[in-house]
Amino acid sequence: MRKKLIITAVLASVMVMCFAQKPHKIMFYNMENFFDTIDDPETNDEEFLPDGAKRWNTAKYDKKLRNMERVLFDIAAIDRNYPAVIGVSEIENRSILEDIASTRKLLPARYAICHYDSPDLRGVDVAFLYRPDVFKLEGSADIPVRIASLPNWRTRGIVTMWGTIDDEPFLFMVAHWPSRLGGQAASAFKRNAAAEQMRAIADSVLKVNPATKIVAMGDFNDDPTDESVEVHLGAKAKIKELQPGDFYTPFADMLKAGLGTLAYRDAWNLFDNIVVSENLATGSAGKLKLVKDPYKKTKFYGNIFKPSYLIQQEGQYKGYPLRTFVGNNFQGGFSDHLPVFIYIAK
Repeated sequence: MRKKLIITAVLASVMVMCFAQKPHKIMFYNMENFFDTIDDPETNDEEFLPDGAKRWNTAKYDKKLRNMERVLFDIAAIDRNYPAVIGVSEIENRSILEDIASTRKLLPARYAICHYDSPDLRGVDVAFLYRPDVFKLEGSADIPVRIASLPNWRTRGIVTMWGTIDDEPFLFMVAHWPSRLGGQAASAFKRNAAAEQMRAIADSVLKVNPATKIVAMGDFNDDPTDESVEVHLGAKAKIKELQPGDFYTPFADMLKAGLGTLAYRDAWNLFDNIVVSENLATGSAGKLKLVKDPYKKTKFYGNIFKPSYLIQQEGQYKGYPLRTFVGNNFQGGFSDHLPVFIYIAK
């Protein structure tokens, strides 16, 4: 055990020394219902309490924490370089992020946190972990998602943060769009509204400074070929078709190739998306631009992290992402979603 700890510490130290290497990784991960074990009287978190339906306790919490540490560290180990920015969803509060950032394998990255409590009824939030040695934060804001016809409706906001990477201006946005509860078609207007608000934020920033590079990520609860992403967010699937101010989605081609980040009724969806502005996709402003995986041959600009340990190996859900629970039965897994990431480099 001591030898294993020493090897891990050495590897982490080497990775810290490699922080200056390019390219930078930017990732998103829906961590699937990562709650603490403490009751929040202002949210509906009763299901995830020691006496709740899932009997959520310290041992299960610690297992989930170590699972998240493993995923994030293994993505870092791809090129011995911790991701520069990590967007997350379905975490209950800031303390979850603090625990993740302080795990033994991730502590060398010295991740900082950008988090706001959301008005979501269950209390789940979106947030960022970021490396302050790479991304120089200048400010942040939580933008609520609103629909005029539903004045009392509450959902997760759009967490934004802005600053620079290698002295180039960046805006990051992370969101968890409304679910398909009630049916995809009947609920589409809610996701369309969230998409339009992300688009409006991007447009307002680009109007002030067209050189700002924008990265919008999250669990969109829609595929990159759905109306919310293609029309209301305005994310195009082909770089050659981009005009200044457009968004590019590198995951549309992956979906068309049969790849996905979550499975439902034996079919894959790709709800977890990272879209980038035209100036980042093409490199039309500054030097940093979206690049394909420099470590292996691939035709895609997007990447899905899918090691075998993230996949159910047997039973009814064989081949699906290995989740924490199936119903109220603890599986000890990771998430019902797979992580996604992109590379940017000069």
